[in-house]
Amino acid sequence: MKVVLSWLKDFVDIRLSPVELARKLTMIGLEVEEIQLIGLAPDDDGSHDFKVIGLSWDPERVVVAQIDEIMPHPNADRLVLCRLQDGTQEHIVLTGAPNLFEYRGKGQLTPPLKVAYAKEGARIYDGHQEGQVLTTLKRAKIRGVDSYSMVCSEKELGISEEHEGILLFDAAAPTGMSLAEYMGDAVFDVNILPNMIRNASMLGIARELAAVTGEKLRKPDMNYTAAGADMADKAKIVIREPELNPRFVLGMISGVEARPSPLKVQNRLRLAGMRPINSVVDATNYVMLEIGQPLHAFDYDVLLQRAHGQPPTILTRRAAPGEKLTTLDGEERTLNDFSVLVCDEAGSLSIAGVMGGQESEVTPHTHTVLLEGAAWNYMNIRRTITAQHFTSEAAFRFSRGIHPAMASEGVRLGLKYMLEWSGGEIAQGLIDNYPLPYADPTIPISEMDVRRNLGVTLTALQIAGLLEGLEFACQVDGQTVYATAPAHRIDIGEGLIGRADLLEEIARMVGYDNIPATRLRDVLPVQHGNPALEKEQRIRETLAGLGLMEVINYRLTTPEREARILPEGSPTTDLPYVRLANPMTPERAAMRRSLLASVVETAERNIRLSERVAMFELGPVFLPELGDHLPAEPRRLAVVMSGLRQLPSWDTRSKTQLDFYDLKGIIEALLDELHLPKVRYAPAESASFHPGKCAGVYSGETLLGTFGELHPRVKENYDFLAAPVLAAELDLDAIMAAIPPYYISARVPTLPPILEDIAVVVEEDVPNARVEEVIRMVGGKLVTAVRLFDVFRSEQIGAGKKSLAYSLTYQSPDHTLTDQEVGQTRQKIIRRLDQELGAKLRA
Repeated sequence: MKVVLSWLKDFVDIRLSPVELARKLTMIGLEVEEIQLIGLAPDDDGSHDFKVIGLSWDPERVVVAQIDEIMPHPNADRLVLCRLQDGTQEHIVLTGAPNLFEYRGKGQLTPPLKVAYAKEGARIYDGHQEGQVLTTLKRAKIRGVDSYSMVCSEKELGISEEHEGILLFDAAAPTGMSLAEYMGDAVFDVNILPNMIRNASMLGIARELAAVTGEKLRKPDMNYTAAGADMADKAKIVIREPELNPRFVLGMISGVEARPSPLKVQNRLRLAGMRPINSVVDATNYVMLEIGQPLHAFDYDVLLQRAHGQPPTILTRRAAPGEKLTTLDGEERTLNDFSVLVCDEAGSLSIAGVMGGQESEVTPHTHTVLLEGAAWNYMNIRRTITAQHFTSEAAFRFSRGIHPAMASEGVRLGLKYMLEWSGGEIAQGLIDNYPLPYADPTIPISEMDVRRNLGVTLTALQIAGLLEGLEFACQVDGQTVYATAPAHRIDIGEGLIGRADLLEEIARMVGYDNIPATRLRDVLPVQHGNPALEKEQRIRETLAGLGLMEVINYRLTTPEREARILPEGSPTTDLPYVRLANPMTPERAAMRRSLLASVVETAERNIRLSERVAMFELGPVFLPELGDHLPAEPRRLAVVMSGLRQLPSWDTRSKTQLDFYDLKGIIEALLDELHLPKVRYAPAESASFHPGKCAGVYSGETLLGTFGELHPRVKENYDFLAAPVLAAELDLDAIMAAIPPYYISARVPTLPPILEDIAVVVEEDVPNARVEEVIRMVGGKLVTAVRLFDVFRSEQIGAGKKSLAYSLTYQSPDHTLTDQEVGQTRQKIIRRLDQELGAKLRA
């Protein structure tokens, strides 16, 4: 927001230089990013983070002058000669300013024109070059006429880029006065944070300065004489949803004449970044910039015509689906059903809090103005401008929250300015519909609260004084202050939040740089463990140690993107999703149901950047619950791997690709590290995985998840290379619930083991896990390791059969095993394998 120094001085005395003022504003939370000096001499010492730009006007060479006569140039039709007084002597000045041509040859001007005059030797900007190019005025002869000085445009003075005509002042401008003294100014570019929108106005900034400097705040005079008819008979207001429109105020002025606003008003609007239009429209913009309340002006005669001559009924409602409105910028907009409209009985008039419609806009022919001031639900305004992809100065303020009390103040001030600048007659009274009054909270705050949280010692009276400077109403009771928020702030909460808000206000007024650095002296809170977080971190560290990279994806997606994790044609369209009412982008419209889909998308984006990807993510998915507004959020663990098993190096040239068993090894290593009991694997089926290359992992009877190679038809939905894509999606909550609270560790054995290999022939459908289970069960504590090292199939052992060869390790913790003990155990194992699995010892 651009803040004009001269405008601020209407409301508070400022005794600081522009740079000192910028520092003061920044230290109370109003960060100044740039200062543009308009004619003032810089006082910049460089000890700040903001920029200081602008042109300083020489007080002796750049002054206010008066043009008494404009004469034709003897040798050029597009040039004129001005007879000019600079307060000390008369000059003949040559210029080609087109806004002076209408006075050419009319003799003595009454009253004279007041202009900005630069004498010989003055430094100004060259009005005929792009950008800001400094030049020094020197004597020259142009078309046979001496030229050594000039009357200036805004561009030449560094005020704006306007250079089509020279700058004209009011007739009361004092001839001979230094231009810097007459209209020197400074414009501060202030970054208004969302929670400080109360300061998006000159009065708001002035209020902060008055509080922090101790100067008196002068509020705008809103008194005027209302000599017109009773406003109550001119219109009606109907508010259909007060929670979206808590207040709506109307005032009226008739007999106005849309003419140029006073030059001071035009200049201030330009410096604040707005284009002057006419005295009626400028009044609404001026009020918005001055006190922060946006207004909207309707042509009342148009409303009467739409209402067939009857007093119009102004109503606020949600837009109908597909309803359209052409706004003031000429764009036809299709509205969303959550957007609020200001309407009459004939149709829509404006998008509430954002922009008016063309049909009822004020024009140079408008004679009666119906002036609107309102309060709107700021969340709804945000949704509207996001959906419509445009904003406005009004929406900037309304989307951050404006107190309903400001609506009537804005209308009254707007009517006063229209009366002063446009003439006319103000109707008596206002129509004020306020169905949802805002209750300003009262928050207690004690001396101890301030001392404990800010580290400064203040009495209750001092605390009250700081808050009263910001217009809080305070009552002191012992060491506690009860502060009621003023009627221009909705950012003050209640309870503990409100107390934190007050502490922030006190800290700003004390000055952040005045708060001492102190050591913590409070009692440390009791430290409690967080087992769930510790287990989750343990899983992260284990997977990272196994060579996987953690990724964190958006939790927002679309059903169409998640459908890629299933083969084309799978029934997915009827899956319920948690959908956002106001998504940031169409690609982030719903909460994810699958963590695996998110990680596969990330792998797809990275697969061509590396010869190997191995990544994992831990996070929630969001599953709608019937009859509940909040979804279930079970946590998942997803792993995706693809590419080379081992990256090439100087001593390794292997091009072996990762396969199913690499992923199984990662899962085995993770579950071993977590000491999950009774882990087993079993064939499984899943639409996302390759048939025959998919398995489920269990802890006891609890399914922990599914893993395998992506189905070829699923892989076609992504831009992967030829290498297999291995993926797993595990139930993180089930894994963490199965982690035992403790486990027993054994000493490193000191007695020698006995190693032995056996091979058994079993049916093709007997899994290795079942054979290992029988061996370990029979071998008991003596069999400390079982490792499958070979699988053999041939006609020699029979069709439908396979040979499984195992390396067994026998070892006792307390004595050296004998051949007889090992032999007995071995025979027991062979008999049990035969009895339970039909396994035969291979010769």
